[in-house]
Order: sequence, then C-alpha cells, then structure tokens
Amino acid sequence: MLSSLLVKDYMIGDHLAFTSDTNLLKAVHTLLERGLSGAPVVDENSRLIGFLSEKDCLKAALDASYFRREEGTVQDFMSRDVTSISGDASLIDAIQMFLGKHYRCLPVVEGSRLVGQISRRDILKGLEKLRREAR
Repeated sequence: MLSSLLVKDYMIGDHLAFTSDTNLLKAVHTLLERGLSGAPVVDENSRLIGFLSEKDCLKAALDASYFRREEGTVQDFMSRDVTSISGDASLIDAIQMFLGKHYRCLPVVEGSRLVGQISRRDILKGLEKLRREAR
C-alpha cells in the first residue's frame, strides 16, 4: 500500500525557501514565526543549494557569542550537503530516510529544482487521512 503512495501527493508545494543572501536574523525570525525547524536555500533559478536548520541557527548564535560576530547571512551558516528526495519517490522511501537520519523535513526536487518539502508530520497526517477514509 505505502509503496504506491508518492511524496509529491503529500509534500507541501507552497513552501518557504531562503536565498543565500537572506539576513540570518530575518531567517531565524521567519522560521520561528512559521513554527518550522528549517527551510531549503535556493539560487535565483530555484535550484537547491543548501538547507538552514535550527541546528545551523544555534551554531550561528554560539559563533556570535564567542567571536562577537555580526549577524551574517544564510550562506554563512547553511548546510551545503543537503539530502533531498524526488516527488516521484514512494512514501516508504521518505519514511526510511527519516528513520535513518535525524531530519525533520526533506526538500523535494525535480532534478536540482526545488518543488516543495515534506516533513515527518506531513507523512503522518497523510497516513491518518488515509486511515479515516478507509473506514
């Protein structure tokens, strides 16, 4: 059953994404305001180039504390080695990725272009909806 369910059917297509030159404090504020644990970073062609997580933001706060550093931009602290998933991948693939790593959400791509993101919560909500519909 799960193998026939696709990531693109459960992802959020209207997603938040930062550019590399976004002010870091503004990005942190946006994450907090939206209740997100992180967001993809894209270039001018919507290609995925990084991910800014809460952990990256904490590292920035620690850096600022130790080095009296100015606030900086997203590119100064984002993770560049980003794991993503295709919209055509099955939910099983996504669940296995979440179980194998500490990720809370994954960018969804077509080639290198960001098309959405999917979180653990999105999958659980989708499964709950399927369960209710099956009754």
